[in-house]
Formats: sequence, C-alpha cells, structure tokens
Amino acid sequence: MTDYATRRTMMVDTQIRPSDVTKFPIISAMLSVPRENFVPRNKREAAYMGDNIDLGGNRTILEPRTFAKMLDALDIQPTDFVLDIGMGLGYSAAVLSQLGEAVVAVEDDQTRFDEASEALGDFGADNVIPHLGELAEGAAEHGPYDVILIQGAVEHVSDTVLAQLKDDGKIACLFAEGALGTVKIGYKLDGRMDWRASFNAGAPTLDGFQRHRAFTL
Repeated sequence: MTDYATRRTMMVDTQIRPSDVTKFPIISAMLSVPRENFVPRNKREAAYMGDNIDLGGNRTILEPRTFAKMLDALDIQPTDFVLDIGMGLGYSAAVLSQLGEAVVAVEDDQTRFDEASEALGDFGADNVIPHLGELAEGAAEHGPYDVILIQGAVEHVSDTVLAQLKDDGKIACLFAEGALGTVKIGYKLDGRMDWRASFNAGAPTLDGFQRHRAFTL
C-alpha cells in the first residue's frame, strides 16, 4: 500500500522548503491536503513528483514548487476572499481553503467540476464554492476578491477578470514567454495594475487567455 503521507512530507521537504517557501500556513496546508485525492486516478503515483500533472486540453495541475511559490508571493491572509481560476480536480482550492476565509473555484469542464466538488466535499473544504463556467469570465457574481490565482499560463488577463479584483488586491499569473514563463504578481492600486516579476515557471497556456492575433495575408 502506498504511503502517501510520507510522500507528502518528502514533497514539502525536498520541493517546497528548498524553494524558500517557509511561511507556516503554506507548509501546514500542503502537508494536510492529500494531493493524491485531487489528481486523475491513473496518475496518483505521480501525485508528489515535481512536475505539472497533465489534465488534457491545455489544462494542468501546477507542480508543487510553482504553486507554493505563488502562494508565498501572494501572502494570503485568513480574512481574504480568494478566486481560484482553473481548479481542475480541486487541489488548489483545497489548499487555498486552509489559507483564506473563503474560496470561489472556477472550472469549465463538467466532469472535472463534478469530481472536484466531490473531492472537496470529502476533504471537508466547506468554505469553497465550486463555480462552473468559462475560466476567462471568472465569477463576478461572487466577487470582488482580495486575491486571484490562475492555474495555468496566460498570454494576457482580460479586463473582465481584473475588474473582479478589489482595490489593494493581488493576482498571481504565469505569463507564457516561450518554453519558460514568468510568474508575476499584480497589485491593484487606485484601479490600476502594477505587475512585478516573481520567478520562472512553465505550464500550458489556458484557452481564453491567449492574445488575439491580427490576421494577415
């Protein structure tokens, strides 16, 4: 029988802590959430590897290091209302449920949405509101939000999503820049966005977050 608890501890000790992620709430959350319950059943053996887990269709579960460093840069507080765009099978939302006051988790695929909702329920993440809808639309009816995370790479972020961020709020995005992208943290001040580069990482670009390219003959 696979000892997932030992693998979880090893993930934190070999992937998270060495990446300068030392905030206790993040460490505690990533030690408490059973990642193996939030990945495809046929990929559970890879749940704690240091790689993105492919969900198909340009969707992925971000590698633990990337996700943890995003959380570290955002410094989520217990009173924060969080929007999680592209929750996949629910892992990111489960971790966020341990950090913020409440989480709205958006997923556009009905099957993934159903599996994530069940897994989050089994975990006891009662402060997560699963939301079925287009990722690029966010979830305006529940907002605005103190913090927004996008679970995958983007080429741009629409005004529709940015409008759902509170003033003084923060958003973490992995901007696609060739094979290796850059995670940037956006700070909303007086209605304007100030983006600051944080670290490098890679992931597929999400549908709906590509730049519109002009057609030329």
